[in-house]
Amino acid sequence: MSLLDRYILKEWLIGFMLTIGVIVGILILQNMYETLPDLLVSDANISQIIFYYSLALPTYLPAILPVALLVSILFTLGSLHKNNEIIAMRASGAGLFRISRSLWGAGLLLSLLLLYLTASVVPKSVEQSRTFLDNLGFAAEEARSDASQVGLLYNLGFDNRKDGRLWFMNRFSERAWLGLGVNVHTRDKDGKELSRISALEAYYDDTQGHWVFLDGRELLLDAQTGDPLRALSFKKKTFKEFDEEPSLMLALHKKPKELSLFELRRILVAMPPAENPNVRTYLVQYFSLLAAPFSCLVVIGIAVPFALSGVRTNPMIGVSKAMGFFAIFYVLVVFSTILGGRLIVPALLAAWIPNLAMLLISIRLFAKA
Repeated sequence: MSLLDRYILKEWLIGFMLTIGVIVGILILQNMYETLPDLLVSDANISQIIFYYSLALPTYLPAILPVALLVSILFTLGSLHKNNEIIAMRASGAGLFRISRSLWGAGLLLSLLLLYLTASVVPKSVEQSRTFLDNLGFAAEEARSDASQVGLLYNLGFDNRKDGRLWFMNRFSERAWLGLGVNVHTRDKDGKELSRISALEAYYDDTQGHWVFLDGRELLLDAQTGDPLRALSFKKKTFKEFDEEPSLMLALHKKPKELSLFELRRILVAMPPAENPNVRTYLVQYFSLLAAPFSCLVVIGIAVPFALSGVRTNPMIGVSKAMGFFAIFYVLVVFSTILGGRLIVPALLAAWIPNLAMLLISIRLFAKA
């Protein structure tokens, strides 16, 4: 690494760390504004509050790293321009890529780091912080009522087309992991109903990996005519083939953006998009999470040409243009997500359209600069 590369990298790194600190602080304050009242209502102590925010901290990184990279590059190159150092570099024969190649290297490393975090650390953080917050609320509510009435989710449905089972629960307690008013319709490959299980209660035995039904009845049906053949009442019955996890059912009742990469993967494995068009948005979100880390390279491609274009003009003009293009990038993210969710474009392409479009623009900007 040359002296020029080390100098630019050092100046950028200082600005990057300062920007990270400021943005993280702002996001934590925002999160505290939204979640601190819930923590206090749940009688959480200081150590539990600190533990929760430490769990939630990694979830901020995919959003703040590209923004911090953009701000720090604009700040660093703007400062160098203000001191006429960019002019000196250009006068010595250094081209645009020569000046910024250390930043490209840093952007590539950040993209790889962010990809690793997105694929391993962030999903665990999302699930653990959400579970910790929910359990605090459930524990506080349980002190005032029965566990089966805590954390109730109404009208929980799940269509397991792969195994031919359609579930419906009047209520499901996330605290007791117990379904109330449970109905399961089993079907053959042609969609004809074979049996219907109705039970007052049902719970998932996570040690054995199957469901147990209580106080119910199993109605056997004729697959051809749909007429009832036999009704079998039971006090307790185990269905070992019923292996649907409640966590999977609950995940489908959350917005795709609220789910971790692991949860999205479990949904897509259990419910292939080719067989279940309703999970298309989950597929788009899954690919978007994997494509998002490479937005760091997009940021550099946008920021560097505009930041250095201020050699002949006011540097704030270049900064404002870069911020404008970065806003357009996020508009493209929203627009392509809609296109992918409505089956207008393939999910993989919808996830990569913003990155590819802005990289093509950045190539043109570099060539022009």
